[in-house]
Amino acid sequence: MTIAMVMAQTKPGIETLRDSSFKQLQGKRVGLITNPTGVDRNLRSTIDILHEAPGVELVALYGPEHGVRGDVHAGDKVESSIDPATGVKVYSLYGATQKPTSEMLEGVDVLVYDIQDIGCRSFTYISTMGKAMEACIENDIEFMVLDRPNPLGGNKVEGCIVEDGFTSFVSQYPIPYVYGLTPGELAILLNEEGLIVPGKKARLTVVPMSGWSRDMKYGDTGMPWVLPSPHIPQIESSYFYPATGIIGEFSVLSIGVGYTLPFQLACAEWIDAEAFCRELTSLGLPGMEFRPIHIKPFYAAGQGKNLHGVQVYITDLESANLSLFNFYVMQALAKLYPDHKVFDLADPNRFSMFDRVCGTDKIRTTLSQNYQVADIIDYWNKDVESFKALSAKYYLY
Repeated sequence: MTIAMVMAQTKPGIETLRDSSFKQLQGKRVGLITNPTGVDRNLRSTIDILHEAPGVELVALYGPEHGVRGDVHAGDKVESSIDPATGVKVYSLYGATQKPTSEMLEGVDVLVYDIQDIGCRSFTYISTMGKAMEACIENDIEFMVLDRPNPLGGNKVEGCIVEDGFTSFVSQYPIPYVYGLTPGELAILLNEEGLIVPGKKARLTVVPMSGWSRDMKYGDTGMPWVLPSPHIPQIESSYFYPATGIIGEFSVLSIGVGYTLPFQLACAEWIDAEAFCRELTSLGLPGMEFRPIHIKPFYAAGQGKNLHGVQVYITDLESANLSLFNFYVMQALAKLYPDHKVFDLADPNRFSMFDRVCGTDKIRTTLSQNYQVADIIDYWNKDVESFKALSAKYYLY
């Protein structure tokens, strides 16, 4: 007997909005912050959906990192232009300004945000969302989030909150490194807790998804995956990003960016792959397994060189502490290669970026003394439970 498996059908916010005949946008002039991830389940762009929606006037587009159509390389400035498909003006939010100016918002009644995020603080789209909310508060314009799933689920929270002095576009708000909220939930939390503009709130509307629950993996949603940036090509890439992205700030190791396994590797010329694999395996890290690997990156760290190390496998996303793996790599390498400690090999000019990504300098200054994760684990986890309690007030699902 064959048992048919029925996959859940999660509807993103844009479909919920369409199902209501765009009720909340009727008669309004709309600005839209989006990129190629802003699509329905048939891969139709939110840009085109709103441009053709009866009673809705799409008057402006706003491009975050990589641009509204995804035609800008990572880190490159996004230029203002005209969208060729719709003729709508495109303003850059990743160049001279990261926040819409009053001039950019002229003639806009409501600013809509529709971007698939990956649930990690250092991914810049949530910073773009918050900056846009700030602009809407300052210009008395409505702000709307079309909600989407968190690929890491709605329960995983890791890392300390951003401390004073370490705020940046990769750590814009005092939230954990892995924050366990959908974009809409995060927007509500930031707004209600006064973390956008103290003492003021945006006129915020969140159009929720249907058919999504906190324990769902993205692959359970029935939604297509569109890469939110060039190095997050598959759903699984979003799982590995927080696991190696922090140590990747130093380019001391190849973390697979520039090879076919972005964020899934830890490799260098001087590593013995078998020994490194044994050391990491001996740690018994929950939800993770490793195998030796040998690569020659096509670009980025270690380009054209024969590198050796491990490929990481996440066998249980729920039990794996993704972000701590960055620091376990440093611990293992310091034990095996005392003359190749990561902070000694790194360019000191990159320390400030490492600290901003971590949201504090306590991790670097403490870990660099003995390279023992035990010395920093309590600090890294100190805000997890309190943030879970806070964020639960704003759950939509």
